Amino acid sequence: MAIQRPDAGAVAEAGAELGLNLSPADAASFHGLMQGLFDAYEQVAAMAEPLPPVRYPRTPGRRPAPADNPYGAWATLSEIKGAKRGKLAGRTVAIKDNTAVAGVAMANGASVLAGYVPEIDATVVTRLLDAGATILGKAQCEYYCASGGSHTSWPHRVENPAVPGYNAGGSSSGSAALVAAGIVDMATGGDQGGSIRIPASFCGIVGMKPTHGLVPYTGIFQVEQTIDHTGPMTRTVADNALMLEVMAGPDGLDPRQKGAPAEPYTQALSRGVAGLTIGVVPEGFTRPGAEAAVNDAVHAAAERLGRAGARIVEMPIPMHAHGNAIWTPIFLEGATRLMMQDNAYGTNAKGVYLESQLDAHGRWRGRADELSETLKLGILMGHYMASRHNGRYYGKAQNLNRALTAAYDAALTRCDALLMPATAIAATPLPGPDATREQIVTSAFAMTANTAPFCATGHPSISVPVGPLADGRPVGAMLTGAHLSEMMLYRIAAALEAAYR
Repeated sequence: MAIQRPDAGAVAEAGAELGLNLSPADAASFHGLMQGLFDAYEQVAAMAEPLPPVRYPRTPGRRPAPADNPYGAWATLSEIKGAKRGKLAGRTVAIKDNTAVAGVAMANGASVLAGYVPEIDATVVTRLLDAGATILGKAQCEYYCASGGSHTSWPHRVENPAVPGYNAGGSSSGSAALVAAGIVDMATGGDQGGSIRIPASFCGIVGMKPTHGLVPYTGIFQVEQTIDHTGPMTRTVADNALMLEVMAGPDGLDPRQKGAPAEPYTQALSRGVAGLTIGVVPEGFTRPGAEAAVNDAVHAAAERLGRAGARIVEMPIPMHAHGNAIWTPIFLEGATRLMMQDNAYGTNAKGVYLESQLDAHGRWRGRADELSETLKLGILMGHYMASRHNGRYYGKAQNLNRALTAAYDAALTRCDALLMPATAIAATPLPGPDATREQIVTSAFAMTANTAPFCATGHPSISVPVGPLADGRPVGAMLTGAHLSEMMLYRIAAALEAAYR
C-alpha cells in the first residue's frame, strides 16, 4: 500500500487531533521535517515481510447449507488433511473462527469481517496438522468473542445439542456444539473470560483454559494480551490432554509466552487422586443467581473424588468474590483499546502482524452500528472509563490482580487444586427474536463470575462434566491449579471423569 504524504494543511489537521495548535509556518516546518521520515516508511512499504509458511493444501471452503448445519455451529466447511502420522492421526478438528486458517474465510462471528481471508495458518493450526489431524472447517463463534452466550454470533446463533433451544455458551459456541454433537472429535477454543469453560459446561464436554502463555496465540484474533488464552475442547479428558500436548509450547513469535514447554499430559491420566487434596472454594458456590441444583452437582463431584481417595477440604478464598469485578476493567478497557481502537494488534509487542487483518478489521469504524449489542456495551463502557479517568481503573485492576493471584497461589500451597462450579447456572433458553437489549446482555454475561477471574490471573482451569441435571442440562465442575500445573489438573480430571462412568 502506497504511503499517502500530506500537504502542510493536512499536517496542521493532524496536529489539531493531538491538541497541537500549529500556525501555517509551524505546519510548513514540520511538513519539511517529516519528509525523511516518510522515506523510511516508503522503504518499509516496499519490503517483503516474513510470514509463517503454509504447508498443507486446502480448498477455500464454503458456507454450510442449513441441512449441513443443524445447530448453527459451522461457520465454514473446508477439509484440510494433516500429516499421515502423528498423535492426532485419524482425529477430526474444528477451528474456532477467530483463528487464521490460510485461504479460508475468517469472520470471528462478525458481519464487519465478512469476506476476510487470512494468508497464514495460526501456530496451533499448523501444530494440529503436523500431528496428523484433519480439519473439517471453522466453528462459529460470538461477535468478536464478546459474549458468554451463543446468541450474538453472525449470521446465526448456535444451539445447544444437549438441550435443543438452549444456549450453548460462548464465545467458543460452535466449537462446543460440534464436539458435543459428535460432529468432530476436537475443537480449538479461546478464553478471555470463560469462553472455553462456559460452553464446555453448558454443552457437557471437557474444556481446558491453559496457563496464560502456554499455548501460542500467534494468528488468533487478539482481544487483550494479558487475558488472551486458547486451548482444547473435547468429549473426553484423555483427548483433551492429548490435544494440549500438541498445542502447547513456545513458538518464538507470541510475546505472551515465557518459554514453558509442553509436557506429556496423557501420562497423568492413570495416576488417580489418592493422597491429593482438593480445596472446595465456598465463594464459588454463592455467586448471584446460582442454581442450587448446580451447586449440589458439584458438591457431589467433590464427594466422588473423596471416595476415589482424595482429601476434600473447604478452602475459603474471600478475594474470589471480587475476582469478576477485578477482571472487568481489564477486559473492558483493554479490549476497547487493543481489539478496537488499535485494530486487534496495537504496538509495543513483537510478533506476527497480519496487514490484511488490520485493513479488514479497520472497517468497523464506518460500520459500528453492525456490532453486537454486547460489544457496543463493552466498548462504550471501556472508552468512557478510560477516556474520563486516564486509564487509572485499568491500572488499579491490574494492581489488584496481583493480590487476587497471590490469594489463589496461597490457597494452592495448601491443596493440589481448587474446585467450584464452572458456571453458577446451567444452560438457559436462547433469547427469542424479540428479546430486548437488556435480555440479550443478561444472557451473555450471567455466567462469567467463576471463570473470568482465572483469565485475569492466568491460572490453568478445566471444566469437566458432572451432570446432567434432572432436566437434562449439563453441569461442569471447574478444577483450577497453580500456574503450569496442567499435569495435576488432568490427573484429577481423569479421576473425576472415571467416577461418572
